[in-house]
Amino acid sequence: MKKEISASLPCAPNLEDHSLSETAGILEEVGTRLSVESLNWPDEFPYRPLTVVSAAHSGKHIFLDFFVRCNYLRAENYTPNSPVSEDSCVEFFVSTPGNPEAYWSFCFNCIGTIRAKWRDRDNCRFLSTDELSRIKVHASVGNRPFQEVEGSFIWSVTVAIPVDLLDISYNGEPVGLRANFNKCASSTSQPHYLSWAPIDSPHPDFHRPDCFAPLTLE
Repeated sequence: MKKEISASLPCAPNLEDHSLSETAGILEEVGTRLSVESLNWPDEFPYRPLTVVSAAHSGKHIFLDFFVRCNYLRAENYTPNSPVSEDSCVEFFVSTPGNPEAYWSFCFNCIGTIRAKWRDRDNCRFLSTDELSRIKVHASVGNRPFQEVEGSFIWSVTVAIPVDLLDISYNGEPVGLRANFNKCASSTSQPHYLSWAPIDSPHPDFHRPDCFAPLTLE
């Protein structure tokens, strides 16, 4: 039987009062902690680096802190909307009420480069430069690109995504979303594809809104 999964993000308005570099520590205390550990394609891609995300919202932003421990680190993509999933990458995919087939994909490599899209069944567009500029990102390893290195690495990416960028508003009442959190690195020496909510497809494919799980903004 397929495991049912869901999560609620607490409202913490005081997150707006801190720098993003300070937010990670606060999220560990007040946020919901989720494990990105679904090994959906174990025969093809058995590697499972430790990946957790601590999450909350302020009413104005969704705050996410991704924490990763891995053996290879790569960050060759440094321009907005470049293919960051080739690098050491974390992702947040989310759909909002009203159109379950439409969703946003927010992808960040370990130096904080963003690739973000909105899509539905018939259309797909990258977020504009202005839209991307509204997303705050702090990467623990800095923002300079580098080729793959081998070792034992711990890194984190903390992000703040404006709620209104998702075409929703928060007025103190719970907002029901559907979402998934992913970890990937397709061009590293240990390629992998992990998710929070399990994905039912024969090969790696995170673009499956039918597999998103309930995520509530409390």
